[in-house]
Parts: sequence; C-alpha cells; structure tokens
Amino acid sequence: MLLWWLIGVPLLVGVVLALTGRRVDPLAAALGVGVSVVVLVLAVAAVLIRPVTDTTLFAGVRAGFAVDGLSAVLVVTVAVVLVAVLVFAAGEPDLRTGRFAGLMLVFAAAMLATVTATGLAPLLMAWEVMGAASWALIGYHYRDPAAVRGAHTAFLTTRTADLGLYLAAGAALAGGVGSLRLDTLPTATAGWRELLVAGVVVAALGKSAQLPFSFWLSGAMRGPSPVSALLHSATMVAAGAYLLLRLNPLLGSVGWAGPLVAWIGAATALGMGLAAVAQRDLKQLLAASTCAQIGYMILAAGVGGTGAGVLQLVAHAATKSLLFLAAGAWLTALGTKQLGGLAGSARRFPLLGAVFTVGALSLAGIPPLSLWVAKDTVLAATLAAPAPSAVALYVVGLAGAAVAAVYSVMALWFVWRPAPPAPQPQALDELEQEPTGEVPALTGPPLVVLAVGAAGLGVLPLLGHGLLRPEPAPQWWELVVSAAVAVSTAAWGWRAAIRLPEPGLLHRWWDLERAARLLVVRPVRRLAEELARFDDRVLDRGVDATARATVGVARLLDRRGETAVDGIVRGVADGARALGRWARRPQTGQLHQYYAQASVGFVVLAVLTVVVIVVS
Repeated sequence: MLLWWLIGVPLLVGVVLALTGRRVDPLAAALGVGVSVVVLVLAVAAVLIRPVTDTTLFAGVRAGFAVDGLSAVLVVTVAVVLVAVLVFAAGEPDLRTGRFAGLMLVFAAAMLATVTATGLAPLLMAWEVMGAASWALIGYHYRDPAAVRGAHTAFLTTRTADLGLYLAAGAALAGGVGSLRLDTLPTATAGWRELLVAGVVVAALGKSAQLPFSFWLSGAMRGPSPVSALLHSATMVAAGAYLLLRLNPLLGSVGWAGPLVAWIGAATALGMGLAAVAQRDLKQLLAASTCAQIGYMILAAGVGGTGAGVLQLVAHAATKSLLFLAAGAWLTALGTKQLGGLAGSARRFPLLGAVFTVGALSLAGIPPLSLWVAKDTVLAATLAAPAPSAVALYVVGLAGAAVAAVYSVMALWFVWRPAPPAPQPQALDELEQEPTGEVPALTGPPLVVLAVGAAGLGVLPLLGHGLLRPEPAPQWWELVVSAAVAVSTAAWGWRAAIRLPEPGLLHRWWDLERAARLLVVRPVRRLAEELARFDDRVLDRGVDATARATVGVARLLDRRGETAVDGIVRGVADGARALGRWARRPQTGQLHQYYAQASVGFVVLAVLTVVVIVVS
C-alpha cells in the first residue's frame, strides 16, 4: 500500500487542484507544499521499507512497482527537489495557482511511477502522463506565443522519440517476453531484441535531450523557472538516462548498443557544452549545460557504470535545480535573465550570489564539490570499460569537463562584475518582464538546502555503499588531472569571459532545430500534403464516381427492371393460387374418392419399384 500512497497522493490531489479552477488559488501554494512534504515523508519511508507491489493489468501482464537500490535514490531525489521547487514557487504570485501546483504534483506522481515501475507497460503509461504534464507546465503562460511554441516543440519532439517505447513493447511481445517485465527483456529472441533495444535507446535519448534531439530543451526554457528546476534538471530529462541505467543488462545483450550510447553521451557532453559557452541568456546557458551534464549519465550507461551514472544524476539534480531557481529569482527581481543585464546581481542580493556561486563552481567541477567527484566516477568507469575506444571516450569526456568549467565561470563573472553606475536606456528597453526589485523571503531556504546538496553530495562515495559508492572508484591521479583541468580552464574562462565569442552556429544550438525542420518536419509535411492531395483527387473522386454510378444503375433498374420484376412476382403469385385450386379439388369429403386416390398412388409406387429393380 505504501507505493500506491506514494504515487496516488500527489496524483489525486494534483488532478483535483488542476481541475478545481480559481476557487482553490488562495490555498493552492500551501496545499502544494503540504502535499510535497507528505510525498517526501512517504519517499523516505519507502526507501527504508523497500515495498514491492503489483496488480493484474492485462492477461499475462502485471502493473508492478518496487523500490530497490536504484529507484530508492531517484524517489528521494524527486521528492526533495519537488519540495524545494514548490516552496520557491510559493514566493511568486503568478505561480500561486491551483493549476500550477496541480500540474507539478501530477508530473511528480508520473515521475515517481516511472522510476519505480518494474514492467514496460506501467512505465509506458507513466511516461505518457509525464510528457503531457510537461507540455502543460512549459506552456503554463499560455498567452505567451513563445511559451506555447516551446511547449509544442518539446512535446512533439519527445513524443516522436517516445514512439520508440511502443516499438520496444511490440518487439518484446513478438520476441517472447509476454510479461513485459524489465528484468526479462534481455531474454527476447535475437532480432526482436535488437529492435527492442533500438526503441528504448531512441526514447531515452529524446527524453533526455541528447543529440540530435537536444534542441527541444532550448524552447522549453520559456516555461517558469521552477518548472525548469524540476523538469529540466532533476526529473524529466533525467528519465531517459535513468531508463538506460535501469536497462543496462539489456544494452549489454546487444553488442552495438553500449558503444553507441556511450559515444552519443560523450558527444553531447562536449558539443552542447560548447553551445553553452556561446549563450548570453542565463537560462539558455543552463539548458545547454543540462544536455551536456546528462551526457555524462548517458556515457555511464553506455560503459556499464550504473553507480557512476546515478551519482552524476543526483549531484546534477541538486546543482542544476539550485542554478535554475537562482536564475528565476533574478528574473523576478531584475526583469531579465540576460547575462549582460545581470551585472552586479550577485552583489545586490548576497544570498543569491553565494548559493549561485556554490552551484556554478560545482557545475565547473571544482574540487571538492559534488560534480567534481561525480564526473570523475563516470570517467573512471569509462576508462575501465573493456571497449577498445575507452581511452578516446575518456579524452572526450575530459574535454567536456574543461568546457563545463568555462561556461560555469563565465556565468559567475557576469553576475559578480560591478554593476554600471546607472541603468542604460537600451538595457531598460530589453527587460523581459516588470522587475520587482526584491527577492521573496520564501526563496531563501530551498536555495540554501540545494546549495548544501550541490556542495556535499561529493562525499557520498566516501561515506556510502552500494550505488552511493560506485565501482570502480577514480584513482588519485584521475582526481588530480580532472581538478587541474577544471581549475586551469576556469581561471582562463574568468579572464576571457567578456571576450568569448558567440558563434551563430553554437548560439543556435548547432542549428539542430533547423536541421529537424529540413530533414523531418518538411518532408513529413510534404508527404502529408501529397497524401491529402491524393485523397482529394483520387480517393474522394473515386468515391463520388462510385456513388454517382450506383445512383445511375438504381435509376435504370427503376425504369426498366421494375416492370419485369413485378411481372415475375405476379406470375409466381398466380401460379401459387392455381396450385392451390388444384390441390382443393380432390378434397371432396367422399370416402370412395379417397380410396380411389390411394389406389392410384399405390399403383404408381408399384410401377416405380419394378422399374428400379429392372434397372439395377
């Protein structure tokens, strides 16, 4: 029952809040925070008890949920970030609504169901709800065309990739895995197993905004900052990485899957890191860096480093949630998230400046903060992998870490540099919303909690066990090398921040969206237009011609065939009446006539008998 409560409480309360309307708005923020705290308590209890439950879904398929070593970490992570984000959102007036709190709780319930599902069927259902809730949250400000467009782009891109899960489910059934349990997927027959793995990989890469799907995360930044903090750092974009980490035995059962996933993760870590360096919008920088940091989780899944991937996921969740919320607080207070307009913001709001610094230095991989150790565990797992390209993957991953130090310190330099003596007129014209000039008091506590996590989660490998102490642990020289790379590139980035170029290709996220429009959207749209034209000119006209021909034949039969048919019917009727009259004639009521008729009948039968005997 504990698992049903863990998933059901936020789901049911969220649906009620989202559907109640404005009547519940005055209580929405308090209800949202209260329910999130209940979810956190249930999550901690689930981690301690490790419940397992399931029920019949279809014939031979069960909807099972369980909290094990891997899902336990994710359950607590989702619950903690949910509390922090809803407390932060309670300080923003336009987010104190039943619709916002309800959608956030529904999304959290779907994410909790995703990470605890033990079968492909319930996972797919939760995956769908998560995608729908994310679309509604990104487009929360539905009167903003850019927000609606970003929500549509995110939804359509991830939905296209999500078709891979349907392909995987079909391949599993065809391959003999009738139960669709995750732990039995590697037993699918050869051929179908390859198709199953391909579907899972596509769905995971799309949800985690990895190359070539990364562009949808750029448009998703039009959503509220708390949405970005929850969805685009700790939960939704991490779901794809979690799925690959969970199904690591399945990847290992197909020779090509692991190396492909590892190289895509490494390429995203480096390529999207370079895109982050070219951004001058703080949320766009954080979004591109999210793709890059999740690339390390994908890399860990590809080389079989499940523990390293989980540590990277948890450390990144704390760090990036903190940075997104800080960016949102500055947007509310100063009316902008452009790096040029944030000059002096860290000095003006010291608490925000301090926690943002902790998050940025962690993101840069500066020791001893959490992402320094997390990245090194991923790189250690990469170097220890038996793949022949392990060294090349390690080098690319280390280069991605160097780029991360540059864009993280670049953001720090902009927010800490002295503010101009007076606001420039053009700067006032570039404000994205009306500034409040202050940071709500409610935003402080969740930021401090997340800052502690961003700083301290790096000690988990030293104190923990199991997934919290991933193997292989990085060697001392690996820690020294990564620390030296991070510190040196960070120092260079601090000095060169104002001079770093903004290449158009990198600023536009490698033109991935344009490529998708040219290679996918336009051909599909052209095909749809041609099919519509074929439908209008061939199918529709054929149906109309058939209908006209049918009407013509009916009219012809009505004019010429009806008389003949009527004559036949009348002839049959006349014949029946004549037979009736003939049949009544022998019925006279006189006994001797009946005997005569019987005698004639017996004579006829006798003759027929003689004929049959003679012939035979």
